[in-house]
Amino acid sequence: MTKVMPFHIAFPVDDLAAARQFYGEFLGCPEGRSSDEWIDFDLFGHQIVAHLAPKKADDKHHNPVDGHAVPVPHFGVVLDWDTFETFADRLKAAGVKFVIEPYIRFKGLVGEQATMFFLDPAGNALEFKSFRDMSQLFAK
Repeated sequence: MTKVMPFHIAFPVDDLAAARQFYGEFLGCPEGRSSDEWIDFDLFGHQIVAHLAPKKADDKHHNPVDGHAVPVPHFGVVLDWDTFETFADRLKAAGVKFVIEPYIRFKGLVGEQATMFFLDPAGNALEFKSFRDMSQLFAK
C-alpha cells in the first residue's frame, strides 16, 4: 500500500487579510510561513498556500454530479466520517452559505460519500468529503 503524503496546492486570493481570517480563524487552519504576497496554512495536515492575485473575470464553471452543479475547479480534503460530521455541524452553526449543502452522494451505490461545497472569500470552491468505507474512494 502506498503511504499517503500531504498534498500541496497554491491558489489565488484577492485579499490576504480575508484569507487569513477565513482559513486561519474561521476554518481553524494553523498558519505557517508567510510574506506580503502569500500565506501557508495547515489544512488537516496538508499544505495550502493563498497567493495574492488580482481578481479575474467571472469564468465560473459547473459540472453535473449526482443531480448537483459541482463548481470547477475546487479542492479539499477527504476526512474520516466523524471529523466530517463535526466539521459540517460547525460550518452550519456558523452560518456558512453552502454551494452544495452537506449530503450523502451516490446513496446506496458504489462510491457512496458524504460531501459539501462552499466558497472562500475570494470565490475559490472547497469540497470536503468522507467515506464510511475508504475502500470506496477509487471504486468504479
